[in-house]
Amino acid sequence: MFNFDFYNPTRVLFGADRIADIGQHIPEDARVLITYGGGSAKKYGTLDEVKAAIGDRVTFEFGGIEVNPHLDTLMKAVDIVRENKVDFLLAVGGGSVVDGTKFIAAAALYEGDIWPLWSQRQPLSEALPLGCVMTLPATGSETNHVAVVTNTALGQKSGYSDPLLFPKFAVLDPTKTYTLPVTQVANGVVDAFIHVIEQYLTYPVYGKVQDRFAEGLLLTLIEEGPKALTDPQNYDVRSAITWSATLALNGLIAVGVPQDWATHRIGHQLTALYGIDHAQTLAILLPGLLQVQRESKKQKLLQYAERVWNIQTGDDDARIDAAIAKTREFFELMGLKTQLSAYGQPKTAIDEILDNLERFNMLPMGERQDIDLARAKEILTLSY
Repeated sequence: MFNFDFYNPTRVLFGADRIADIGQHIPEDARVLITYGGGSAKKYGTLDEVKAAIGDRVTFEFGGIEVNPHLDTLMKAVDIVRENKVDFLLAVGGGSVVDGTKFIAAAALYEGDIWPLWSQRQPLSEALPLGCVMTLPATGSETNHVAVVTNTALGQKSGYSDPLLFPKFAVLDPTKTYTLPVTQVANGVVDAFIHVIEQYLTYPVYGKVQDRFAEGLLLTLIEEGPKALTDPQNYDVRSAITWSATLALNGLIAVGVPQDWATHRIGHQLTALYGIDHAQTLAILLPGLLQVQRESKKQKLLQYAERVWNIQTGDDDARIDAAIAKTREFFELMGLKTQLSAYGQPKTAIDEILDNLERFNMLPMGERQDIDLARAKEILTLSY
């Protein structure tokens, strides 16, 4: 196991009706900007609950943060923060709203053009504090310091992390997920699943604790994910999925072990170029990536086959093939297509994606830094 530091300062307020408690965790004299996405936060009353919990504090609102939040949209919120001397941000929504709010927290106190700092992953000197009320379990952004933003002018989707961007608190109320469309629920389960995979399916370093945590999360998502599609108001099922999505990316299973993230980095190009949902891009790419990287991931793939899918017969190659097939079947059971061609993109998309990977200096990638241009092409070809 590698040396590691583990730090996670986010307070989690889990369970039904926990929005009422957020006033205890926001300074009494705070000037608060509430951020949200589309109209669902208003439609289902969540925004009203948040306002009631905030009480008499001065509040402002900014809605319309997109899925895969856009730089130009977020800069409008930055202007509101500066003009109104906002000193606390409160995100209400899913991972995109939280990611966008983290960007606002970073940009509001930064002098000059923040995109070079963001895209080049340079450290912040200060950021506004933020909290969040989650309505979609998926990204884990509520308890980590990572955010992904899209610069539509450049066609660049860029992830960033800084310890100053940890939320101060996160409300996880499973009942707030009851009204989600089936597609969003499915996307969230698959997103969380592949977050775990990126930290687990690499190579062994005797991270036995991390492995068992990861395998438990994968098994839970496999068991509970399909139930969430057919029984949307089952509190126990939604609780299990909500907590799994948070634990998938709060840093706990990442410590001391190698991490991959190539599926995500290539997938970001599919979103930036073609607008395909983030989780859908991951479902498209992961089976092909596992096939191409099967030798370098062999030991962990065999462990994954046995412990997660209970595949115990056949030679090594047969078990790995079966594990990859089971993974693809799970994504399709959740309703996600697993080939790029199924989303109407021409085969020329492969070259466009490769061009983006080169243009933004994203190669090589993977836990061994062995995915070069040729291997990325092979992954994309298998994924088409």
